[in-house]
Amino acid sequence: MKRGGRAFDDENLDLLSHVLDDFIRIPGTSIRFGLDGIVGLIPGVGDLIGGIASCIIIVAAWVRGVSYVTVTRMVANVAIEVLVGSIPVVGDMFDIAWRANRRNYALLVGSVDEPRKHTLQSWLFLGVVCLVLAGLVILPLLLLTWVFDGLFHALFGTSSHGLFHTL
Repeated sequence: MKRGGRAFDDENLDLLSHVLDDFIRIPGTSIRFGLDGIVGLIPGVGDLIGGIASCIIIVAAWVRGVSYVTVTRMVANVAIEVLVGSIPVVGDMFDIAWRANRRNYALLVGSVDEPRKHTLQSWLFLGVVCLVLAGLVILPLLLLTWVFDGLFHALFGTSSHGLFHTL
């Protein structure tokens, strides 16, 4: 805590995550959003600005000695929010629902209180993220292989004889 001073204490970080993610409530609903959701409406740079602001909680976690895998999970939370949030309209709704800053603040506090539990959960989360990313790479390759095999068969009237069956 000495490296971060009072700027990185629980009260300030909780307030920051609240302001970024859920301090405004739409009357008559349970929908809440914060500055991150508002800034995210600016095309092109809004989600990037929100992502930079979200890094404050990640830096605080690192300064406070949270495990590297949990810090990596926090970075993944922000990356998911920034990447999906950059999609017009749908991304903005996702950004409001995902609340990466509230998630990251909860991870920080939980990691200080129960480091072993949150380290294991973070490994599991990152494993699932890696599997999803692998699927996003492998599935298009398999689809491309299938299309090229069908095209080869249509053009030459024969099978590709394993030319496109290397996967």
